[in-house]
Amino acid sequence: MRVQLHLFTSPVITLEPENTIHDALFLMQKSDIKRIVIVKDNFPVGIVTERDVGKFLEKDKTVRALDKISLDEIMSRNPVTITIGQNDHLEQCAIRMETFQISSILVVDNEGRLVGITTKSDLVRNFSNLYTGVYKVKDYMNRKMVTCRKSDSLMYALSMLNLNKISRLVVTDNAGKPIGVITYDTFLRNSEYFKLGKHDTRQYLLPKVSAKELHVGDLIANELLTIESEDDLSKAAKLMTDYKISGIPTVDKDGNLEGIISSTDIIRAYCEVETHFRLIKKDTHFA
Repeated sequence: MRVQLHLFTSPVITLEPENTIHDALFLMQKSDIKRIVIVKDNFPVGIVTERDVGKFLEKDKTVRALDKISLDEIMSRNPVTITIGQNDHLEQCAIRMETFQISSILVVDNEGRLVGITTKSDLVRNFSNLYTGVYKVKDYMNRKMVTCRKSDSLMYALSMLNLNKISRLVVTDNAGKPIGVITYDTFLRNSEYFKLGKHDTRQYLLPKVSAKELHVGDLIANELLTIESEDDLSKAAKLMTDYKISGIPTVDKDGNLEGIISSTDIIRAYCEVETHFRLIKKDTHFA
């Protein structure tokens, strides 16, 4: 009998609508999380992600510092929830994530009070344990990806992330082979905003140094984790879990870039896997 190992995280890290972007960013950085649940009297009223902050600051025409902008202005309202105790909890969460293109589902009790949170990471972890041998990476990887070079400026890389509404760029060499990945997290980890404890600014991703002086190659690591497109999809899920990442470049046997597999792709597979899993068990022609 297969056992679901991790349904949701509890307790949830929360703030209130009156808290600020500054509060949310520092709590995300301190706790190594990507989202904050916004509550009133333990009832969830919204959610704020790294991406929400970036999108808001792109559109906001004021010059207010991050500690002057309340979360009530930027939070996504009416968060998607699931009531605790459902037998098909993970499948229902995957369907909601895929349908609404979100990265987490709030778990509530019968009165609607916050109990926990199920994230893409939870589903990826479970997929790696439950569904070995069902799919290959190539079945779900995305062949359309945005790339950059080590010589590109940080400003260019950040603008490409924002323009394409994505979380990562694959860094390639002159031959087009992958040599690194730069993500929103890369910018956050290297941000002077956190390192110097600044409060009176709204610039939290790019350093003060001119964008022409720092390049992608200044921030990316020398080692790159990749996976072959013929590998088992559960292996990709396990690597994401072990290394706490949400995307891996996919390559052929010669190391040529073929695409990228992300936690979003794993969620898409999760929406279909139970049906396929049962078919495979009953009829080997579906394998």
